Amino acid sequence: MADKKIRLRVLTPVGTKFDDDIDMVIFRCTNGDMGVLPDHEARSAALDYGIMRIIENKEERWLAIYGGIAEILDNVVTVVTNDAEWPEDINAEHAEAIREQVQQRLREKQDDVEIQRDEVLLRRLLVQLEICSYDGRCSGE
Repeated sequence: MADKKIRLRVLTPVGTKFDDDIDMVIFRCTNGDMGVLPDHEARSAALDYGIMRIIENKEERWLAIYGGIAEILDNVVTVVTNDAEWPEDINAEHAEAIREQVQQRLREKQDDVEIQRDEVLLRRLLVQLEICSYDGRCSGE
C-alpha cells in the first residue's frame, strides 16, 4: 500500500492546473473537508472555496480552489473548478488592498446584486490571503 498512488487532475476553463500521481489530497467540499487516499470509494462532491492540500512523498503543496466538483473513480480524482491558483500566482499585498475596499463597500448601502458580487469576491480574497499565510511563495510579501 505504501507505494500505491492516486492520480489527481485539476482542470480549469483555461487548462490543466495539475495532473500527477500523489499520495493523498484533501479539499474543501460544501459540507466539510474530504481526504482521499488510494482505493477510495467512488463518489462525487461539490467543492467550496478553499485550500486543496496535495501530499506527495511527505511534502505538501497548497492550491487555492474556487468552487467546482470532484469525482473519485478508480484511483483517479478529477477536480473541475472555476479557477485554481498556486501561492506564487497570488499577490498578497494586492489581495489585502482589494479585501479592504470590498469590506468597505459591504458596509455601505448597495443593491442585492452588488452585495452578492462583493461577497463572492471577498470569499476569493480570503482564500488567497489564507494560502499566503501558509506559504511564503506569494508575491508581494
